[in-house]
Amino acid sequence: MLSILYQYSDIVAINKPHGLLVHRSRIARDAQEFALQLLRDQLGQPVYPAHRIDRKTGGVLLFALNQDLLPKLQAQFMENSVNKQYLAIVRGYTDTLGEINYALENDRGKVQDAFTQYQTLAQTELDVPFGKHTTSRYSLVLVKPQTGRYHQIRKHFKHIFHPIVGDRPHGCNKQNRLFKERWQMDIMLLHAASLSFAHPTNNEKVRVEAPLQPEFQRMIDLMGWTNHQKIQPLLSS
Repeated sequence: MLSILYQYSDIVAINKPHGLLVHRSRIARDAQEFALQLLRDQLGQPVYPAHRIDRKTGGVLLFALNQDLLPKLQAQFMENSVNKQYLAIVRGYTDTLGEINYALENDRGKVQDAFTQYQTLAQTELDVPFGKHTTSRYSLVLVKPQTGRYHQIRKHFKHIFHPIVGDRPHGCNKQNRLFKERWQMDIMLLHAASLSFAHPTNNEKVRVEAPLQPEFQRMIDLMGWTNHQKIQPLLSS
C-alpha cells in the first residue's frame, strides 16, 4: 500500500516510492504499476494528480479527490506559489549556499527561465578511489526550486558539475556504476521532502513532509550523516 502523508477535505498526499510512475506514459511502456491507479484502488475512488514528480524521484506527491478542486491546486503550482523542498546526494563538495540561474529547454524545444536555490547540509569523503582520485566526495543538499521546469533540479546540478548520484541521463555513468556495483544502489538520490501550499477550501497553509525512502536512508547511513546536527530537523520554510 502507498504511504499516505496527508488527507483532508478532498486533498491527499502520498510518499511516492522511487521508480513508480505517477500515471501511464507512452515513454515508459515497461511499467505495470502507477501511483494514480494504486491510490485510486487503495481509496476506492477517483484521484487526480495536482502535479508531477519524476519516476526516479521519491517523496511528496499531491492529489485532489474531486475535479472541481484540481484546477485550484494546479494553479498554485503554475504560479510557483507552492514551496517545494528536495533532498539530493550529489557528487563532489558543493558551496555552502548556492543559486543556479540557468535557462532550460523543454520537451517542445522552448527555452524557459529556470532558477534553483540550494543549501549544503553535510559533506563526506569516502575512502573509495574513483578515477584519478584516491577518495570520493559527496554532498547532501537541500534544494529549493523557484520554477518548475522539466528535470530542472537534475539538469541544474549537472550544469554546475555536481550531478545527482543515480541520475540517468543527466548524471555521471561511472559514478552510478560505482554505487550499483559496490553498494547495490540503483535508485536516483533525489527526494521530494516537503510541499507547502494554501488549501483551496479555506486558504489555510498546509505543509506536508515525507520521510526518506529506505534506500535513500541507507545511503545517508553509508555517508555517516545519520546523526548530523544540520539534518535534524532537515527542513525549514
